[in-house]
Amino acid sequence: MDGLRNSLDGLREACGVFAVHDHPEAVRLTYYGLYALQHRGQESAGIAACRPGEEICHYRAMGLVSEAFDAETLERLAGGPGGLGPRTVALGHVRYSTTGASRIENAQPLVMSCRGSQLALAHNGNLVDAAGWRGRLEAEGAIFQTTTDTEVIAHLAARRKGSWPEALAAAVAQVQGGYAIAALTPEGIFAARDPHGIRPLVLGRLDGAYVLASETCALDTVGARLLREVEPGEWLWIDGSGLRGGRLAPPGPRAFCIFEFIYFARPDSVFQGRAVHEVRKELGRLLAREAPVDADVVIGVPESSLPAAAGYGEEAGLPVELGLIKNRYVGRSFIRPGSADRAEAVRIKLNPIRGVVEGRRVVLVDDSLVRGTTASRLVRLLRDAGAAQVHLRITSPPYRFSCHYGVDTADRSQLMASQRQIEDIRAAVGADSLHFLSAEAMLAATGLDSESFCLGCFTGRYPVAPDAAGGAGAQAGRPRSPARSGKVEVS
Repeated sequence: MDGLRNSLDGLREACGVFAVHDHPEAVRLTYYGLYALQHRGQESAGIAACRPGEEICHYRAMGLVSEAFDAETLERLAGGPGGLGPRTVALGHVRYSTTGASRIENAQPLVMSCRGSQLALAHNGNLVDAAGWRGRLEAEGAIFQTTTDTEVIAHLAARRKGSWPEALAAAVAQVQGGYAIAALTPEGIFAARDPHGIRPLVLGRLDGAYVLASETCALDTVGARLLREVEPGEWLWIDGSGLRGGRLAPPGPRAFCIFEFIYFARPDSVFQGRAVHEVRKELGRLLAREAPVDADVVIGVPESSLPAAAGYGEEAGLPVELGLIKNRYVGRSFIRPGSADRAEAVRIKLNPIRGVVEGRRVVLVDDSLVRGTTASRLVRLLRDAGAAQVHLRITSPPYRFSCHYGVDTADRSQLMASQRQIEDIRAAVGADSLHFLSAEAMLAATGLDSESFCLGCFTGRYPVAPDAAGGAGAQAGRPRSPARSGKVEVS
């Protein structure tokens, strides 16, 4: 879902992380990498950079990447003309707030003095035990500068002895949740992924430099070659000696967020060898098999649902047309929380093509239905444009439970499917018919092990308990130690 639809329906994408080590154009590459990941976060953007062994320079701002950085800022971050040479190590982040308010002090990377040095932290995901750790750390005298859960990791690392990679690995091993974390220090770059692999993180190579990113599309944008995904529960350390790493904990059951395939990721990204675009087309094909309907045309909701609409049309033998036009020049800043503004937002951002829908029976394909506000307004727009019928088809099961791993969803009481039957939902959104893709078909569309995904938002069964160590109790007090370490195979 794009930023506008998220603001209406209460579902927000995860953040985006990008890092480069040992490249003379590290800052420029990070800037372009964040552009590629802009769909993952539109509230703020930031870049931290340094030369090995020297002070970290950083800049953060609210808004889109294009709004946050100008040529002068990027030049300063990169090292400036006539300076000591380019800053060759950089870390960037685009953010949606899932914990911590949307304000500049919570923008990332967070940069702070720590362990007699400096640390920049960027995080995609959510730590379910952050509140418990924060209360305990504050009771021990820690002073927090932000309200985001990411800062907990810095305070835990500050209490550890040993090298940076040892301290950071030990700190991350103590927290629970779904996360992909990257950290920049004057000595090198650290990265880690939660033991279930809920949130994505990939490793690439460019001109001898290592590149980390939330999605492969960012590697493609800068011309990097994909090496592999960072494994669930794995940590990496990149410095002048190369790449090494180890494990935060023994691997748990893999629980990759299924919504990366459904809509979070860009369609040109690849996870576990599966192209997101192809998975979305297959979702549409299976949806057409499960819920055929007499209709004249298939349209998708831009942008993430267009491949699924194409798949539906191919399978059903129906024409697929561009029935909704997205205004690409409307950002999130114009949206206000008032209901009147929300009602106008869909019409400003999405407009039906009357010639495509007028007098026709329309199949409207979308990726999910959360609060139902966008769905009902889209159905109304199509009817106002003359659609004879509107049949709503959703490429995922009913969204009945909140996510706790870095996707900002409404309170469960506000989720339309949490307390309603399908027919009640159909009536509420005003569609002539409604079908949600079954969980079995959704999983089959990925072509991957059906046991390897997190389905908590559909089933209420979570890989990590949402209230794990929610207080400063015993569970929070039992740190897990990082296990084996050594050289990492990167081929």
